[in-house]
Amino acid sequence: MLQEEILNIISKNAKVTTEDLAAMLASTPDQVEKCLKEMEESGIICGYPALINWDKTDNEIVTALIEVKVAPQRGRGFDKVAERIYQFDEVESVYLMSGGFDLTVIIEGKSMKEVSRFVSTKLSPMDSIISTATYFVLKKYKEHGLPLTKNTNEDERMLITP
Repeated sequence: MLQEEILNIISKNAKVTTEDLAAMLASTPDQVEKCLKEMEESGIICGYPALINWDKTDNEIVTALIEVKVAPQRGRGFDKVAERIYQFDEVESVYLMSGGFDLTVIIEGKSMKEVSRFVSTKLSPMDSIISTATYFVLKKYKEHGLPLTKNTNEDERMLITP
């Protein structure tokens, strides 16, 4: 199916041209362009963000994962709470979870203090939030299916001889 093949390719490299996609998929540029336009209009493709390894720049970015327990509102479930949360500029992602908590909120800030301020002044005070637990990302190795670090293939274990 052309749609699925296009999605698989652009999920790893959104810079692939329509002509290159057509050549890779034995299709025509017009067919690929039409398929892309349909997927954008139907909401399958929501955007084309770049994957940036911020550790290689001068920008200090702190990423945090926040577990959120929610008291769902009658007739609205978790959707309204999630919608309120993802409206904040700091929020990168919001996921409904199974297990011991309800939502995972991923945010980015310039410092741990900024992340802490977001949690304490914006997230925790929301009416339907029961509790939060914040975890800071120390290092990213792979994101969106792409490695962010070099694969050295070197065995880092020390050789111990008897």
